[in-house]
Amino acid sequence: MDTVDRRTLLTTGALALAGTTAASRSADAQSGPKPVFDVPAVTIPIAGEKEVFPVRRIYCIGRNYAAHAIERGSDPTREPPFFFQKPTDAIQFVAPGAVADHPYPSLTKNYHHEVELVAALKSGGTNIAPEKALEHVYGYALGLDMTRRDLQNGMAAEKKPWEIGKSFDHAAVIGPIHPVSKTGHFTKGAISLAINGAVRQSSDLDKMIWSVAEQIAKLSEAFELKAGDIIYSGTPENVGPVVKGDVLLCKLDGLPDMSIKIA
Repeated sequence: MDTVDRRTLLTTGALALAGTTAASRSADAQSGPKPVFDVPAVTIPIAGEKEVFPVRRIYCIGRNYAAHAIERGSDPTREPPFFFQKPTDAIQFVAPGAVADHPYPSLTKNYHHEVELVAALKSGGTNIAPEKALEHVYGYALGLDMTRRDLQNGMAAEKKPWEIGKSFDHAAVIGPIHPVSKTGHFTKGAISLAINGAVRQSSDLDKMIWSVAEQIAKLSEAFELKAGDIIYSGTPENVGPVVKGDVLLCKLDGLPDMSIKIA
């Protein structure tokens, strides 16, 4: 092999190697960083659909029915609403027709039920006008905001954040989401909760202090709302304790019943 051929071979090989290295780097750049482990996405089934609703954030409004505000020692006038959040993986889905086991959580001796309408958003934004707010709602569900009341009250008495009373495993019980296209918007309708057949909570959605539209508008002043956000819209009066073995039956006009058993 003469010098020219040797140089040609070396040059060709170097170019090929460089091309392989460049292609490898390009592939690595396209694939991007990889997580060290997978975290399952949290989703909620959609009634009548194969698709599921991906949950981004869980917002909850406090004391949104006047009678409940009074029983919690608050002034029921239309003072500015306040909100708190639950972790996304606090979701416990309950299928219609089923009685799902719901574990009694640790640390508490005063575990409370709070039945609520839940709004699920398909879009969002900031500073949303109330008259435009319902355009961002994908659908609605029936939910339970479960609460470790003794922990909540204890932290509140010490003027400390009471997240531990609201944010824990299985604290956000929910049924399937029903698209607005099939149900319309829920501005009124009977809502109730019974324990072992005895009605404990009974009211109407039209008794909310702040409507779902107003809640969305107020939330969007503090946060940029996005698709996948869900909002627990408040509970009526007569919240109270549950114990192991209790069966809770939640009802809301226009949605299927939801039931859990405290295990």
